[in-house]
Amino acid sequence: MYKRLRRSPYKKIGGVCGGIAEFFDLDPTIIRLLWIAAVLFFGSGFFFYIICWIVIPDSNSY
Repeated sequence: MYKRLRRSPYKKIGGVCGGIAEFFDLDPTIIRLLWIAAVLFFGSGFFFYIICWIVIPDSNSY
């Protein structure tokens, strides 16, 4: 089956981490923890999240 990257309807903020986790068949908590580490240690995680929120389509679209 062909998988598409979409924001998850089971979201905490924007559904980006949940959508990435669904795409790679991972636990969303792992992705969220990695994202928090990127924000705290590298500082670019926040801006990347906002960009992904805008670029990745919602699961309800189409």
